[in-house]
Amino acid sequence: MKKKYDIAIIGSGIAGSCLATILAKHGKKVIVFEAKNHPRFAIGESMILETSETLRAMAELYNIPELAYHSSENYMPLIGSSHGVKRHFSFLHHEEGKKQDKDKAFQAVIPNQPHGHELHLFRQDSDQFMVTTAISYGATVYQDTSVSEIEISAEAVHIQSSAGEFDADYIVDAGGFKSILAEKYQLRDFDLKTHSRTIFTHMVDVPDYHQTGLSKEEYGFPFSVAEGTLHHIFEGGWLWVIPFNNHDKSTNPLCSVGLQLDPRMYPEDKSISAQEEFFAFIERFPDLKKQFENTKAVRSWTRTGRIQYSSKQVVGDRFALLGHAAGFIDPLFSKGLYVSFNSVSTLAHLLLENQGDFSAESFQSYEQQTLRFVKAHDRLVANSYKSFMNHKLWAVYKVLWLLGAYTEYVKLTCIRKVTDNRNDYYNEIQTLSLTGGGFEEYAKLAEKIDSLAEKVDIHDDAAVEQAVSEITQFQADSISPKHVIACSAS
Repeated sequence: MKKKYDIAIIGSGIAGSCLATILAKHGKKVIVFEAKNHPRFAIGESMILETSETLRAMAELYNIPELAYHSSENYMPLIGSSHGVKRHFSFLHHEEGKKQDKDKAFQAVIPNQPHGHELHLFRQDSDQFMVTTAISYGATVYQDTSVSEIEISAEAVHIQSSAGEFDADYIVDAGGFKSILAEKYQLRDFDLKTHSRTIFTHMVDVPDYHQTGLSKEEYGFPFSVAEGTLHHIFEGGWLWVIPFNNHDKSTNPLCSVGLQLDPRMYPEDKSISAQEEFFAFIERFPDLKKQFENTKAVRSWTRTGRIQYSSKQVVGDRFALLGHAAGFIDPLFSKGLYVSFNSVSTLAHLLLENQGDFSAESFQSYEQQTLRFVKAHDRLVANSYKSFMNHKLWAVYKVLWLLGAYTEYVKLTCIRKVTDNRNDYYNEIQTLSLTGGGFEEYAKLAEKIDSLAEKVDIHDDAAVEQAVSEITQFQADSISPKHVIACSAS
């Protein structure tokens, strides 16, 4: 006889395990299928204010303190010393064949108050913690267990796996790009603005950039670039440097390194290895070459094709796609974990409130919010990549990202503080769309700036100058005292 569960989840990454934890805690009979096992390598390590705030909210709303263990205030007391500190986002703009110009550098500091700086999560530890938390609350987890077939009928979901056959009322696919349900129902959508591919690994002996380039004092930065997420940006891409060994109490010597390239400008060279391609590419930039000349990879390099995708639909009768199974854009602004936890939070609420109607219509609000996030993320990243081609444009476009991030964080925090129950909280967060906090003034400003960025001929200096002038004026008009007061009041 098949075992019957309320909810089945494919994938025990941090999103799938978080959802399983919430559902199990609140009385649902949950089964999780994981094709691999923990601890396991994963990227997506950089936290942001919005991510920590979402975790705080979930911990309160679902009465599960462990959900907030990876929010910034609990860094050292609860989750240990294998994770890095993130005090800022830093961007160094490079031009091929030239030394990095200190006047083309920028550091956005993450406030230390009221919760402390953010984190670089060492994902094999954070993900393992979350899957064991799910088990502790009663979820059944099958590791080293692949799912071979899913059949959805009017009465139930039928699952065939290497551990046997199971039934469930509902299934959530948290299996990332290789989502079984996305493939089964041909849901993938690749009609997106952003184009990037990636080469990445974990390394040791990656020096603080200031040891091989200009000093912190020469840049005028409050923090070393090694104390946060460093973005080396250039025409057609960027390179991340995410250290876990960037504080006195660290017990982890590793550093996450990844190169993002627009494949239309830099098609994959299949005649050489991923490692060879990485080092051949950074030869173009003297200061990048210098930072990495004595580094060592501790695992095989991964090289991908284009990484952008979305889904034609996110929910169907008795199923939903979660997190990166629904879509992914680019790690540029560290939005991935925020998107995933926001999805977990909303879907958990809908599943717990559901009274037996598992139709797609019952979960439309989740689908709309998920696709809204993907769309906003795509536009923000695509226009950022374009602006990397001319530093004057990037210098003004980045203000839109910063404003959008902080207003989203403010709105999230306010919603948690002013709502009294879970229903009210989720009614309010339906107004969010990844950036801008749902504020109408931000939406108007973003539309003006994004439209200008999309239309401008980046190779026409006069056109870029005009666009920069107009964007600067838009920002000056929008970020005025009266608009700040209006947004705060709303």
